[in-house]
Amino acid sequence: MNATLTAVAAGWGAGAGYLLPRPLHRLSVEPDQPWRATCPAGHPLAGWLGRARCGACGRSYGRPSVAVLVTALVCAALAATTGPRPELAVWLLLAPFAVLLCLVDLSVRRLPDVLTLPLAGAAAALLGLAALLPGHAGSWPTALLGGLALGGGYFLLFLINPAGMGFGDVKLALGLGVALGWYGWPCLMGGALLGLVLGALYGMGLVVLRRASRKTAFPLGPFLIAGAFGGLLLGAAAA
Repeated sequence: MNATLTAVAAGWGAGAGYLLPRPLHRLSVEPDQPWRATCPAGHPLAGWLGRARCGACGRSYGRPSVAVLVTALVCAALAATTGPRPELAVWLLLAPFAVLLCLVDLSVRRLPDVLTLPLAGAAAALLGLAALLPGHAGSWPTALLGGLALGGGYFLLFLINPAGMGFGDVKLALGLGVALGWYGWPCLMGGALLGLVLGALYGMGLVVLRRASRKTAFPLGPFLIAGAFGGLLLGAAAA
């Protein structure tokens, strides 16, 4: 059963990942710029989903292979640890958006509100529905409190050191806190700490390799998401 479920989840992740290069191309702009509406050659793009190739000139504006592989692996791992519980559907729906956020942040060091805020709202609403179904292994009230707690904690870190944590990371924390809080406070604390540790190790590595100074800013969102992913896997496996 779990093997079949994992294979189906991997297929879902691969299909969703194939559609990510177009929104990645459109969202990878500086904060003061509008979303891209054309391909690299200047032809208009119709919609946010579709092939990673312009229909007018055939020019590619993204390589889907990385997004396909990462999203498939993420979804497969979530299915393997969560099993046939109602919350698995929530994780599989949210995972492609989390991968997209990672790719955008790595591209332009930005976590767009159009992704972070709906992610938090969708996580809260969908987990609320999952809590109504039999067989779930989490707590919806704790999930909501987790979102507030992690968002509030990251907001304090932002106030203390704005150069080390952007306000986009604070908004991202709302959704990550909701997801992690579903499996309880230990899962929330573990996932949050893991994300910060991964980010710190990456920054230290850049300094040691002389590729950055201590004041150099780097995208933190992918590490926060990776930490939350690790926390979810541990929480689901222990539930």
